[in-house]
Amino acid sequence: MTTIPKLELHLHLEGAAPPGFIRTLASRKGVDLSRIFDARGAYAYRDFPDFLRVYEAACTVLTSPQDFHDLTLAVLEHSAEQGVIYTEAFLSPDFCGGGDLDAWRDYLAAIEAAAAQAETDMGITMRGCITCIRHFGPDKARAIARCAQESAGRFITGFGIAGNEAMLQPRDFAYAFDAAREAGLGLTAHAGEWGGPESVRAALRDLRVTRIGHGVRAIEDPALVDDLAENGVVLEVCPGSNIALGLYPSIAAHPIDRLRRAGVGVTVSTDDPPFFHTTMTREYQALAEHFGWDTPEFDAIARTALEAAFCDADTRAAIAQRLEAQ
Repeated sequence: MTTIPKLELHLHLEGAAPPGFIRTLASRKGVDLSRIFDARGAYAYRDFPDFLRVYEAACTVLTSPQDFHDLTLAVLEHSAEQGVIYTEAFLSPDFCGGGDLDAWRDYLAAIEAAAAQAETDMGITMRGCITCIRHFGPDKARAIARCAQESAGRFITGFGIAGNEAMLQPRDFAYAFDAAREAGLGLTAHAGEWGGPESVRAALRDLRVTRIGHGVRAIEDPALVDDLAENGVVLEVCPGSNIALGLYPSIAAHPIDRLRRAGVGVTVSTDDPPFFHTTMTREYQALAEHFGWDTPEFDAIARTALEAAFCDADTRAAIAQRLEAQ
């Protein structure tokens, strides 16, 4: 499974930070983060709100462009080892200079330099999707959208929203998404994870996105499933994340295969892999073991991911060539 070429569209850069990487930074900076790790040194949380708390606590030691340069290299090295040839990472200016545009430019330069190095040394292509944080509110999202507008280009290609779905409504962030759309960025939104099918409908209606992060609870609304399939909306599905957070009890109960069979465009990602003890290889192995997915299915989701990717035509053609060569 490791050698299968993979495309990942839903990966949070900070959430992919290895626990050891964060512990080393914390020790170097004299910050006590022992409360966010268990006895084995893994991230420890009780539920989704507590996961957000631990996530944000880990981010407190990522305080410089050099930290994010090193983080990007560490994350991309791990992804490349799993056979990932293209990845879109969610980048949050809130965690890179507090949303300040001038500070964000310095952080972005460090991330982009690391991505270029990884592409040369490891053969993995990265593009960035700037992400506002829902529970930080619409005003902060406007500042993040400005960062997105100023950064849009070959490397920053998308805009999205993550965070606590229980807070506020997608329409509250319409201004930020309109600004990102005007900048030519691809649009995605976390929905259909904790908010249910209506959250997917609201994201599509109010934010006019072409992709949905997670989106799996659309399965509870057959009419919505038909709409997703008919309109070509692509879901960034993260099975291991959904199971680790208790959304589904097991991979056997996960709806990804039912959604695929209903004609919905699905892709596979790891979300925040060290938090959920997963890798892209483990995700593929689970799908093969429980749903019988094999080369045709994995080829299909790679093609779906490539078509839905927020990248320029030259990058898409280069990745397509690599898929053909396998």
